[in-house]
Amino acid sequence: MPDINSRIAARVRALRAELGMSLDALAAKCGVSRSMLSLIERGESSPTAVVLERIATGLGVPIAALFDHPAAPPSPVSRREDRTPWRDPQSGYVRRNISPAGFPSPIQIVEVVLPAGARVAYETAAHDPAIHQQIWVQEGSLEVTLGNVTYRLSEDDCLAMRLEAPTAFHNRTRKPVRYIVVLASERPRGSRR
Repeated sequence: MPDINSRIAARVRALRAELGMSLDALAAKCGVSRSMLSLIERGESSPTAVVLERIATGLGVPIAALFDHPAAPPSPVSRREDRTPWRDPQSGYVRRNISPAGFPSPIQIVEVVLPAGARVAYETAAHDPAIHQQIWVQEGSLEVTLGNVTYRLSEDDCLAMRLEAPTAFHNRTRKPVRYIVVLASERPRGSRR
């Protein structure tokens, strides 16, 4: 099984090819340099969550789509042993796609563990297609800022939102917070534009 950086590399290459987009065109669209995109596509870089979110937005997919196994045949079943965790090199947060890889569905489920004191801020505002997201806290406390509004979530709280403004996740506590993210896009994953 390839490591997670190789998986991300293959997914970015495949999604870019599906769109018939050059490295230069993707760089211009997402604000990530051509050289960084090239390193990512060769699996020679461990990009941060912020960089991956910019790339996903440029490709018109949720960030979770970058973690799907590119060669796996679509299956309606996701097995625990097939879920590869990814650690953000900047914040230390760990994410795992729970949904079946490549299955054509507008819904994706992701598990996230945000370390004590960690913060992740995504700069991208509106997404095309629109992405709806719900955050369900399983353990701990989480602060979510959407645009200028901040929500403080405790265990078993759920926040529904549409990703149309910069978003930040902050764990102000001394313990990790674990939460489930449910994403729904207005276009099924894997479908072409």
